[in-house]
Amino acid sequence: MKFPGPLENQRLSFLLERAISREAQMWKVNVPKMPTNQNVSPSQRDEVIQWLAKLKYQFNLYPETFALASSLLDRFLATVKAHPKYLNCIAISCFFLAAKTVEEDEKIPVLKVLARDSFCGCSTSEILRMERIILDKLNWDLHTATPLDFLHIFHAIAVSTRPQLLFSLPKLSPSQHLAVLTKQLLHCMACNQLLQFKGSMLALAMVSLEMEKLIPDWLPLTIELLQKAQMDSSQLIHCRELAAHHLSALQSSLPLNSVYVYRPLQHTLVTCDRGAFKLHPSSVAGPDFSKDNSKPEVPVRDTTAFYHRHLPAAGGCKHNSAKRKVEEMEVDDFYDGIKRLYNEDSASENVGSVCGTDLSRQEGNASPCPPLQPVSVM
Repeated sequence: MKFPGPLENQRLSFLLERAISREAQMWKVNVPKMPTNQNVSPSQRDEVIQWLAKLKYQFNLYPETFALASSLLDRFLATVKAHPKYLNCIAISCFFLAAKTVEEDEKIPVLKVLARDSFCGCSTSEILRMERIILDKLNWDLHTATPLDFLHIFHAIAVSTRPQLLFSLPKLSPSQHLAVLTKQLLHCMACNQLLQFKGSMLALAMVSLEMEKLIPDWLPLTIELLQKAQMDSSQLIHCRELAAHHLSALQSSLPLNSVYVYRPLQHTLVTCDRGAFKLHPSSVAGPDFSKDNSKPEVPVRDTTAFYHRHLPAAGGCKHNSAKRKVEEMEVDDFYDGIKRLYNEDSASENVGSVCGTDLSRQEGNASPCPPLQPVSVM
């Protein structure tokens, strides 16, 4: 993406002016409604927007489709008084309208498949009836300027007027950087507190927050974009604060890295001829296993799952040599890593090498862990 010359800058300014004019015609001030059984509450609106975001990934559609669907939904809810029980039908109808407007013909989901796989609880005829109602209330005018449209324009202007921005990106191309901002913007669109701002204001706030992290002269750039868009600076400051708070809450809610806890094997590993292995149930039942001593009541990621996944079945001792060599290498690598982890490099004298040799510890040992010994594979 290149916008090097004055002609491209003029083109971006023209696109910005046209989008702002379009937004001024379509946008309505969001008036919060009292949450009752007859009105869609702000939390219900946020939940259905998040549901549409999941559908966007499920059907592999463009971000522009989700942005337009959200804008259509907000415009419709600002125009009519919708009952909460019809919210899913309204949302899926807006999603289908946006897909038919933005996507290529071969990417548009089949309505029957969309109704079935989205679990919206609506039939195809109900979606078509709601689609007609939405079109009537919106005067058949679906081409509105979404926050994502403004994000593309503002980002292009920033890249063209601040070439040093390209060197400040953390190992990202301009298109990859825009993809990151797009993901953040789509998340902010699911926050009802940001509905009080226009889509252009929200997009400029997102760009301003990102430029503050990358370049030192982010403030002159923000003022320049603010003047081009003819916005109020006090509203931009307020929008920046709410967007930054919402994004920080998103980062703090992300799950930490998973921690895997080792649990003793509930099976005894026994060698067999020709390099195959058999798994025999252990005589001691684990604390998290059911009465049949075969399936854990709570799923645990342990080494037993590894053996079930990578080793041959109990009766599968006859395999071709190539497959057997690969399996032997996987077992040796895994076993050597476990051995080094528990510092048992020296304990290799009690190794079973024939079929039927038990590798469990002696009953006099108090440790519940299975033996961590290398296996001799013929």
